[in-house]
Amino acid sequence: MGIANLAEKIDAKRLESSDDLVQLRREIQMRQDPNQVQIVVCHGTGCLVSGSPAVTRAFKKVLGETDIEAKVMPGVKTTGCQGFCSRGPLVTIMPQGIFYERVSPKDVEDIVEQTVKNGKPVERLLYKDVNTGEPLQTMDEIPFYNLQTRNVLKNIGTIDPTDIYDYIAVGGYQALAKALTTMTPEQVLEEVEKSGIRGRGGAGFPAGRKWRGAVQAKERKNQPLYVVVNGDEGDPGAFMDGSVMEGDPHAVLEGLILGAYAMGSEKGYMYVRAEYPLAIQHLEMAMAAARELGLLGDNILNTGFCFDAQINRGAGAFVCGESTALFTSIEGKAGEPRPKYVRSVEEGLWGCPTVLNNVETWANIPKIIDKGAEWYASIGSPNNTGTKVFSLVGKVNNVGLVEVPLGTSLSTIIEDIGGGIPGGGEFKAVQTGGPSGGCIPYKHKDAPVDYDSLTKLGSMMGSGGMIVMDKRDCVVDVARYFLKFLEEESCGKCNPCRLGLTRMREILDDFSKGCGSEQDIEDLMSLATSIQDGALCALGTSAPNPVLTTLHFFKDEYLAHIKDQKCPAGVCKDLITYSIDPDACTGCGACAKQCPNNAITGEKKEPHTIDTDACIRCGICEETCKFNAVLVS
Repeated sequence: MGIANLAEKIDAKRLESSDDLVQLRREIQMRQDPNQVQIVVCHGTGCLVSGSPAVTRAFKKVLGETDIEAKVMPGVKTTGCQGFCSRGPLVTIMPQGIFYERVSPKDVEDIVEQTVKNGKPVERLLYKDVNTGEPLQTMDEIPFYNLQTRNVLKNIGTIDPTDIYDYIAVGGYQALAKALTTMTPEQVLEEVEKSGIRGRGGAGFPAGRKWRGAVQAKERKNQPLYVVVNGDEGDPGAFMDGSVMEGDPHAVLEGLILGAYAMGSEKGYMYVRAEYPLAIQHLEMAMAAARELGLLGDNILNTGFCFDAQINRGAGAFVCGESTALFTSIEGKAGEPRPKYVRSVEEGLWGCPTVLNNVETWANIPKIIDKGAEWYASIGSPNNTGTKVFSLVGKVNNVGLVEVPLGTSLSTIIEDIGGGIPGGGEFKAVQTGGPSGGCIPYKHKDAPVDYDSLTKLGSMMGSGGMIVMDKRDCVVDVARYFLKFLEEESCGKCNPCRLGLTRMREILDDFSKGCGSEQDIEDLMSLATSIQDGALCALGTSAPNPVLTTLHFFKDEYLAHIKDQKCPAGVCKDLITYSIDPDACTGCGACAKQCPNNAITGEKKEPHTIDTDACIRCGICEETCKFNAVLVS
C-alpha cells in the first residue's frame, strides 16, 4: 500500500520538525497490533518469477471466502527479497514466525485453515535441514538465517518497500532527524570516518576519507558537490544492490540525504541499470513519498537544509559501473571511462567534486548515524568494519542473499550458511568479486572474507558476488566465460583491454580444444600482467584475475588440457566422450528420447549405446539419466 492510500488512514502532512517525525512514528505504531496475524509474502524479483503474485492473490481470495473473526482477520503484506531465493515463493505467518518455502496457490487453503485459524504448521511446506532432514518452523531455527548478522538486510522481508509509513515505524528517517537537529555536517562526517566503513562497491576505499576529500575540494574550488548512488550492478550472479533497492529503498535514500548534509550537497543522482525496473519503481515511490512528507526537497524538517535527487537509468553497459564511465553516462554522453589523472572527488560530474558510493554503502549510513560509529566499528575486524552482503550462488544448497561481518570465513558462508555442496563433499573453488575477481580453492576455505585477505589470494571483494563451483566445473572454461564477458563489455577505448582480452580468450579457446603448449601458459601470464599495468580503467586492470588465480591454484588442470587433451571436469566438448555403462543402464530409453541428435540407440529394457560420431556432447543424456549410467571421459 503506497502513501496515497495510507493518507486515508493517517493524517499525512508535511513534517516540520523531528518532533513531528517522532509523533508520526508513535501514531503508526499505535495503529499496529503486534498480536494480529499477518501473512507476509516475498515479492522480491526471485519470488515474483517463481509465482508469488499468484500466491498473494490466492490468500486474498481465500481469506475473503473464509469465516474468520473480524478481530483476528489477518493482513497480507508483500515485502522485498527475504534472501532465501532458491526456496521461493516464501511465506511467513506472523507473529508466530512460521516460515514456509516453495508455496503455491494450491497450498493457501491449508495454510489458512491450519495455521491462520488454528496456529498449527503445515509440515510439508516447512524448510528441511539439508543435513538432518529435520523440519524447522521459524527463520530463527534455520541456519541460513540465524548464522547471519543482518544490518543492511534487517528491514527487507519485514517492511512493505512501497510504504514510507512502514519504514518510519521501524525507525526510518530517525538518523536523518538526529543529524539535522543535533549534529553539524562536520560531526556527521566524523562519525562516518570513525566507523571505518569502506566502500562496498569493489575497491574498498574508506568512505569517510573519500567524503573528506570531496569537502576539501568543494571548499577550495568553490563549486557545487554532487552525491551519486551506483546502482549499476552488472556482475554475473550478483543481485545484492538490486534487492536492497527493491526491498528497502528508503534506507538508500536516507543514506544519500545524510551524505549530502555531511558534504554540503544540494543535488544527488541514483544511477540504476534499466534491467532493474522494480528497483526503479520502488525508488521513485520512495522519493515521491519522502517529498510529500518534507523529508526530501526544500527545507527538510524545517531545518533550512535543501537536497533533492533524481534517477538516471543505465543502458546496460557493464563498464558504466566504473566511476568515470558512469559520470559520462549521467552527463548524456557515451558511457566510456576516462583517465583518472584527477580523482572524482576533485573532478567528477561536470568537472565538479563528486562522491560516488554503491547502494550498500549508502544503506549503511543511517545505521552508523543512528547507533554511532563505535557500534559499527565493533562489527567485523580492524580495517574491515561492519557487515557485507553477498549473493551466494552456484553449486550450493542454499542460494540467496547472505549478510555477515567482514572477516567471516569462506567455509562459514558456503558450508554453514549455504548448506554446502549438493550431494555433499568439498567445493572445488569459489569465485569472489564478479567477473574481475579470482577463483579461490577449497584449501583456503578458512580464509577470512575481507578486502585485504581476498586481495592477498589474488581475488577481490568486488560488490559481493560469490559463485561456488564443484568438481564438475572446469577452471579453464570458467576463465574463458568471464574473459568473454569482459571482452564483450569492454568499451574498447584502450589497446590493452581491446586487444589483450581478445588474445587471452583466444589462447584459452585453444586450451579448451586440447591445443597449445606450456609456453602459451607463460605467454598468457605475461599478457595478463601487461593488461593489468596498461589498461585505462578498473575493468581492464582487474580482468586477468580469473585467469591468473586459476593458473596459480589449478595449473595441473591447464596442463591436463594441453598435454593429455583431457578435461578433468568433463566440460570442454572437444576433449570429452560420452558413453553408457551397460551394467547401470536399465534400458528405460529416457536419454534416447531427449537426445537432440538421435545419437542414442537400444532396445527397451536393454543397455543402450551412444554413437560418438553423432554425439554433439550437449550433456542432456547425463542430466536425464536417473541411474548414473551415462559416463563422461
